[in-house]
Amino acid sequence: MSRQEREQLDQILRHGEFDIGGDVDEQRVIFHEMISSLPLADDIVTTPGELGGVPVITVGTPGNDPSVVVLYFHGGGYALGSARDSVGLAADVARRVGARVITVDYRLAPEHRYPAALTDAVAAYRALLDSGVPSSQVAFVGESAGGGLVVATLVALKEAGLPQPSSAAVFSPFVDLTLSGASMKTKAEVDPALTPDGLRRRVGDYVAGGDPAVGTVSPIFADLTGLPPLLIQAGSHEILLDDATRLAARAAAYDVLVQLQVWPEVPHVFQGFAALLDEGAEALDSAAAFTKAHWTAG
Repeated sequence: MSRQEREQLDQILRHGEFDIGGDVDEQRVIFHEMISSLPLADDIVTTPGELGGVPVITVGTPGNDPSVVVLYFHGGGYALGSARDSVGLAADVARRVGARVITVDYRLAPEHRYPAALTDAVAAYRALLDSGVPSSQVAFVGESAGGGLVVATLVALKEAGLPQPSSAAVFSPFVDLTLSGASMKTKAEVDPALTPDGLRRRVGDYVAGGDPAVGTVSPIFADLTGLPPLLIQAGSHEILLDDATRLAARAAAYDVLVQLQVWPEVPHVFQGFAALLDEGAEALDSAAAFTKAHWTAG
């Protein structure tokens, strides 16, 4: 059954209108419509607000513990997506972890280039700490560019002398904006969602004429010493596979407690298709167990 699910999802992604490198205004609408086509469960409660002047949406599910918080960062190549678009996946995380999830509506490129997204991420976390939530009761989760932003934020927190959260889990993280991973070429034919040219256009939007190898743009090149326990998940059918595997190796080299999980023959951010794909549900269960274990340890 799983092979049939994988093949069905592959065809859906290949023949959809979404194009990561397409016109920003058009693709934001298409991305939103694609995400909105998946109905939310009736028991999900969303509450708009702000943290540190940054718009956020708090996602609640039945029985969650408000004393523990997942700070969530959506994907979209730093130019697409929103906190609202991430609610479905954030709610899947909330339900499994048993915590409230706050998804951050960080500013997007090209209107707001680097370091706007990073500044917003740090501001939201700082405000959460200032509200009285201890860092040991906060975890980060992010997908795609949001996964890259998670790791970049951890690096920025270290540089600012702020305490690290209890753990971080990243799904298909985009951590090398120089696009130097070998899988950019070796996985291009099997990736149904992303293309190197598309990502290159989004990188240009985000960094403009800046250096994409800066550690808080591409944390694959950063000093990762002192980062919290890190879970990295990816699919083998995505051009960002080497971002995930090299990030795991880099974190291990800097003595970070790291787990790498790669599911075969599934696409970019397959966790978002947990309703259609067994592997997506398995990955979310694993991420939740990882997150809860480090809250307990903290």
